[in-house]
Amino acid sequence: MPAEKLRVGLMLPTWTTTDVRWSEVLDIAGIAHEVGFDALYVSDHLLLPGNNAELKRHAGVDFPDDPDVELEGYMECFTVLAALAVAIPRLALGSLVASSGYRNPGLMAKMAVTIDDISDGRLVLGLGAGDSEGEHLTFGFPHEQRVGRFEEALQIIKSLFRAELTEFEGAHHRIRAARLLPPASRRGGPPILIGTLNPRPRMRRLVAQYADMWNGWLGYTDATPESAAAQLQIIDDACREHGRDPNTLVATTAVRGAMPGSGYVPRPDERPLAGPPREMAETLRGHARLGIAEVQVALTMGGSDGVRAFAPVIEELRSRG
Repeated sequence: MPAEKLRVGLMLPTWTTTDVRWSEVLDIAGIAHEVGFDALYVSDHLLLPGNNAELKRHAGVDFPDDPDVELEGYMECFTVLAALAVAIPRLALGSLVASSGYRNPGLMAKMAVTIDDISDGRLVLGLGAGDSEGEHLTFGFPHEQRVGRFEEALQIIKSLFRAELTEFEGAHHRIRAARLLPPASRRGGPPILIGTLNPRPRMRRLVAQYADMWNGWLGYTDATPESAAAQLQIIDDACREHGRDPNTLVATTAVRGAMPGSGYVPRPDERPLAGPPREMAETLRGHARLGIAEVQVALTMGGSDGVRAFAPVIEELRSRG
């Protein structure tokens, strides 16, 4: 059913090929609050090739030993979220999405409930299996059987969020009589969002079994409602296959917003969110008509100017419903 009011989230630009400073991120977050965004999201990467789009899109390769490849670094996701929880009121805060391979699942659960408490219940814990093999290898994190690791992490985090005494013996993780003290401030803990794009059967099952929210990442592909509908259909079918009512899963999508003046040139096979504010707003309404509750936007002009330039799109959405 159509969403009553589409929420709009902003992907904060916490990445850079040179320097990025908290003061800049905080300024952007404050402007997002001012112009009417509903949520702020932080990506969970560590180091990627910055000047090679193909390597970034297919990040399952190690970094080439090539001095001409410019590296792109990222601020640490959960540290930024904790700071935002204190500095920015009202807005929801989330990871989009955190790799389950970068942190022990018990520690991740502890971090999540702490940030959720600091923010007075505003955290969305976005999780994924971590498809960027290069980053795992560079920083020494195990990457083999990543979906199996992800499923074990989901089981552990869900158990800890329910305030259960958790014992777990898996192929990748072991937990001994663990519990969260203090417990989650929200019953059942912060909502878990699982992000996918064209998921295979096992990942579809994990969304149906463990997710409170789902995200279809359309950021480098096609921002149209038709593309969102195809991804949503995959997830709805998975829910039905595994005995879940699709209406119990909150659906979200993420798109790239091509802002005028940013110099961004889409690839031939890419259709970002683009055009005048009214056209962008109508595209987003198309997502809402599918039952999408929130669209997260990664702006090609990621700084303060880009956020202000997107403000008319939000105004158009709010003025016409």
